[in-house]
Amino acid sequence: MCGITALLLASVDQSAAPEINEALSLLQHRGQDAAGIVTCGNKGRFYQCKANGMVRDVFDVNAIARLQGNMGVGHVRYPTAGSSAHSEAQPFYVNSPYGITFAHNGNLINTDELRSFLDADAHRHINTESDSEVLLNIFANNLQKTGKFRINEEDIFTAIRDLMKQCKGGYTCIAMLAGFGIIAFRDPNGIRPLGMCSRPSSAADSGELEGHGNDYCFTSESVVCDALGFEDFQDIKAGEAVIITKHAVSRRILTPPADSPDAYLFSPDIFEYVYFARPDSVMDGVSVYRSRMAMGDKLADEVRRQLQKSGESIDVVIPVPDTSRVAALQLAQNLNVPYREGFIKNRYVGRTFIMPGQSVRRKNVRRKLNAMALEFADKNVLIVDDSIVRGTTSKEIIQMARDAGAKKVIMASCAPPIRYSNVYGIDMPSRQELVAYGRTVEQIAEYIQADMVIYQTLEDLIDSVQQFNPELKHFDCSVFDGHYVTGGVDAEYIAHLEHLRSENAKAKKAAGKIPVIAESQKKLYANRASPAASSVAGVPMDGAGDEKLAAEPKTISLNGTNANRKRRLSQDELEDEEEEKQDQVGCSGPMNGADDIGLFNSWTR
Repeated sequence: MCGITALLLASVDQSAAPEINEALSLLQHRGQDAAGIVTCGNKGRFYQCKANGMVRDVFDVNAIARLQGNMGVGHVRYPTAGSSAHSEAQPFYVNSPYGITFAHNGNLINTDELRSFLDADAHRHINTESDSEVLLNIFANNLQKTGKFRINEEDIFTAIRDLMKQCKGGYTCIAMLAGFGIIAFRDPNGIRPLGMCSRPSSAADSGELEGHGNDYCFTSESVVCDALGFEDFQDIKAGEAVIITKHAVSRRILTPPADSPDAYLFSPDIFEYVYFARPDSVMDGVSVYRSRMAMGDKLADEVRRQLQKSGESIDVVIPVPDTSRVAALQLAQNLNVPYREGFIKNRYVGRTFIMPGQSVRRKNVRRKLNAMALEFADKNVLIVDDSIVRGTTSKEIIQMARDAGAKKVIMASCAPPIRYSNVYGIDMPSRQELVAYGRTVEQIAEYIQADMVIYQTLEDLIDSVQQFNPELKHFDCSVFDGHYVTGGVDAEYIAHLEHLRSENAKAKKAAGKIPVIAESQKKLYANRASPAASSVAGVPMDGAGDEKLAAEPKTISLNGTNANRKRRLSQDELEDEEEEKQDQVGCSGPMNGADDIGLFNSWTR
């Protein structure tokens, strides 16, 4: 799951980077792993700054000042395909044809097929594991087919139409062509969100503007439009592409019409309304805030039924901050039960759901939340959360409530049980990691140690969103019902995806960075080493951080009393060290995993 934005200012004398930076800050909830901006300046020159970390850590005043140009593309990332390597921070770039930068939100389901095509037929090199780079190169290859010295909007629409026929999955993409303009398009099913907005240029009074005289912005969520002073936010439709230059705005739907037998089913992801989107955003004509209020009303009805059935009662409703607050307040009012803020949140810890490691998530729950005993002591508590995914957070929260003195703890979820993998860009891939997979509601309650678990029904969840825009006839609810709207997702593909993304696979990949060398091999290498090399043994060399170079397992001295008494780091210590390393690692400018390719990168540690 990622956040993407692009900006084109009408005045060539204005800088796009400061507002792109602000837009990415507003989209930070969509990805906290990495951030990047690429701008286009004089004579079509690209300038970039991207690295692992939060927006505030990657960009400072000096970095922003070096990003020249009146148009640019920005991205915040949480990786669901590929790795967390800093070289995979977006936007990505190819120099041929025409110079293209590219940012993507979502996930492809036919990546392997497309990689084979790019290698065998298009002869284009893919340098990372990211499907975003695959999308970029499919787009670039389609543009290359024109063979033109300069292309126009019609050529770009043709290239995107062909891309939509080739690429299967849920995706929204924005691109920038050097010296030409910005481009956005949305997958044929409209699974991932994207919109556009405009405003009159602040330089309009100067009389020196060419073309339409407006500033334009593409963004994942409408909150960017509101905060940056844009107007007329419009959702980009499923299968639609939009091209904006300083002279014109061109829009076209590139998929078959709705009454065609080949038409795609418009199916926005309902989990955006449950969890990912900010409450002050509007997506596909539906206020996220209003939909969450409706979820609270519907959930209140289900809670009432379940409490009457079981004979239980509740004294207080407490939300898990922040996403569930709106629904919990509405639920409490509906049930006529006091609403209390029983958990105080440390706002300087990231969202636990999108943290990359299970052990990291578990640690951060208690770092993130603190229970106030006066709201829990001797009470039957109903805790409301937006969803229960792995159960890690819920289990810790319930234990915190019991430690604070709660008599009984009932857990209510605004979403139905999540039993299936998501393949369209949300990182909940492994069914074995999902607490609801293969368990009844009673077994889930036992696992997370709740007295009772109450779930929203899928019908009620759909109605909570659909009532605000009746034109939304269908949603992607694949994590709840296992139906994948794009097709092409079978048991074999799910198993393949789980193998690639599982926590175990990530752990193995991380462990592979520190290979263990047998004693016999060490002696062999030592004998082969030159005297000069031997004389500096143990001193870090220039390649010491290279993943491809073998290194001895890390050891530490015990008590500092005997340099020869060493032990291997424990698993917890390795995890802590890995967390610190992730915080420290930065990107000095590799594009798509390679060294700086013709771009000025302004990020340094």
